[in-house]
Amino acid sequence: MQGQTKTVSFDGREIRLTTQLYAPQAGGSVMIECGDTAVLVTATLSTGREGGDFLPLICDYEERLYAAGRIPGSFMRREGRPPERATLISRLIDRPLRPLFPHWMRDEIQVVATCLSLDERVPSDVLAVTGASVSTLLAGIPFNGPMAAVRVGLLGDDFVLNPSFREIERGDLDLVVAGTPDGVVMVEAGANQLSEQDIIEGIDFGYEAVVELIKAQEEILKEAGIEQIKPTEPEKDETIPNYLDKNCTKSISELLKEFDLSKEERDAKLEEIKSNCAEKIEALKDDNSVKKYLTANPKSLGNSFKALTKKLMRSQIISDGKRVDGRSLDEVRKIEAAAGILPKRVHGSGLFQRGLTQVLSTATLGTPSDAQEMDDLNPSTDKTYIHHYNFPPYSVGETKPMRTPGRREVGHGALAERALVPVLPEKESFPYVLRVVSEVLSSNGSTSMGSVCGSTIALLDAGVPLKAPVSGAAMGLIKEGKEVKILTDIQGIEDFLGDMDFKVAGTEKGITALQMDMKISGLSIECISDAINQAKPARAHILEKMLEAIDEPRETLSPHAPRLLSFRIDPELIGTVIGPGGRTIKGITERTNTKIDIEDGGIVTIASHDGVAAEEAQKIIEGLTRKVHEGEVFTGSITRIIPIGAFVEILPGKEGMIHISQLSEARVEKVEDVVKVGDEVTVRVREIDNRGRINLTLRGIPQHGDMHYPQPTPTPVAPLS
Repeated sequence: MQGQTKTVSFDGREIRLTTQLYAPQAGGSVMIECGDTAVLVTATLSTGREGGDFLPLICDYEERLYAAGRIPGSFMRREGRPPERATLISRLIDRPLRPLFPHWMRDEIQVVATCLSLDERVPSDVLAVTGASVSTLLAGIPFNGPMAAVRVGLLGDDFVLNPSFREIERGDLDLVVAGTPDGVVMVEAGANQLSEQDIIEGIDFGYEAVVELIKAQEEILKEAGIEQIKPTEPEKDETIPNYLDKNCTKSISELLKEFDLSKEERDAKLEEIKSNCAEKIEALKDDNSVKKYLTANPKSLGNSFKALTKKLMRSQIISDGKRVDGRSLDEVRKIEAAAGILPKRVHGSGLFQRGLTQVLSTATLGTPSDAQEMDDLNPSTDKTYIHHYNFPPYSVGETKPMRTPGRREVGHGALAERALVPVLPEKESFPYVLRVVSEVLSSNGSTSMGSVCGSTIALLDAGVPLKAPVSGAAMGLIKEGKEVKILTDIQGIEDFLGDMDFKVAGTEKGITALQMDMKISGLSIECISDAINQAKPARAHILEKMLEAIDEPRETLSPHAPRLLSFRIDPELIGTVIGPGGRTIKGITERTNTKIDIEDGGIVTIASHDGVAAEEAQKIIEGLTRKVHEGEVFTGSITRIIPIGAFVEILPGKEGMIHISQLSEARVEKVEDVVKVGDEVTVRVREIDNRGRINLTLRGIPQHGDMHYPQPTPTPVAPLS
């Protein structure tokens, strides 16, 4: 077997692309490697179904735990449902790839990226995105590529290209940039409250590397003798578009200028215009070309009507600077916010509404054992902040079966999570596991940013001491030729008919998350810079409205939230606290009615609804883990008596034994002659033996109480002679 290998170097890190070697029956395939991370990406094309009106593109990222030398932990011992991270990477592949296929394509395309080996220093996601472009080109699929993606980190003042997992964790930026020769096509980032300028410079830095990867793909095609297939749009029958242009343009244009209409009223009137047009066509003679074409192609009316509406709406924005609801391009819809709208059984709640978009978020405080265990290839083993997003059909006035969360729900929840993680309190000061759920009650654009805003309110209502509140706005774009207009706070129709959906979230200090998706083949850095900067005053305005509802964390937690005490012990003494078979820790929890979690690093977290009980458990654990030294004096109670001595609890949970010979200066016949269970005694540590047992003494220690201590028998003295 022989393949073609191409190597691209970035800052001493090599990316290797091997083609024409693996998966020979796939349309196109590439093994893309960096370090010990290897991802096999394939692209396959098949004939689409008749009558389809969308591109049936499927992007799948598959994780195999053998890639990290692990065996799955399930009962079946094989991979099952994809973990959340795999779903997010599937979306990451889809988002920059989808807009590069011609809009008229209806053939089925499937891209499968399989992680075969994982180097803990090298994330696999951006490799999979670039590999998707290479395999698509090799498959000969019509495609406006090449496309490539890189990750950018920020360590100190220096940008790092394709950082390791550890560098991502240590740095202030985790940015993925995907682009084509025409410009940037996708951006996704999490940031530690970075300025707009830092983000823009990071995108520019990443795009320079993207250009190098694009050149490498072009060289691969040239060396393999493969000519890239550029999309050529088939001839389109203009019968229905021309009829609609003549009969509906005026009425649609007038409707789009009725700025006081609600979304429902506008949609209803558009549907009425389309229905009237359909009735007119139906009334035509049977041999009329328009009627004959529509009869043969019943979906053409709806598609052409949508295209005409899109053209007229975009023209109105470009020429008049007015949107369908009358707002100027940089104007935010009406904002309303409320905190604590649910009973305190829910630890925290917040309602956020922007125009017709309404999101209810709830916050739940949990104990460390509530952390989510991660069974995927990511080096991180658990999550202590979990954000879930739900989008029920009633939020858009529809009916459909409600199933498990789809990729969109997973992706929007992850974006909101990413926006809030940088402002969460440190674990040492606030050791709770947090779960936030955003319920979309009504949707008309930008529900993910509405989730960020509502969740900030819910967390503050729950008493979580955020470093700073976070708000978010969604930006849009209309590009016609050289004319470019950026829209602030886009609503549903502008998202659907526009060219960009750019979500920006952050605090007053800086950006914490952003996500940009394009519907065109690329955007310049200048346009992206304008969109990021235009979002800043919008975020500030939204944040001001949010803070009117709640401007600081509640001083007290919900009475139904657990109370946590957190402290650190010597990790070597964790076994002492747990005890044989867990008996010691189980005894403490039963005695104090608390819940106790111990991390490998020695952090102990005690959860209880009773603060006094939590403090008692803490004293017991501190007593168990305190190191006792010879010569120390303690006061404790007699816990039990055996024939050869008595046991004293010198510290909570820690006992020592007084041997019968150490109960008194005089000889003691029976332990009970000196002490009884429950007596309080003051003892000194006589010695700690090589097994760690504590031996105590009463001899020479003043005592208090009514205990009887035998007097020493006088030694007989011989009489003087």
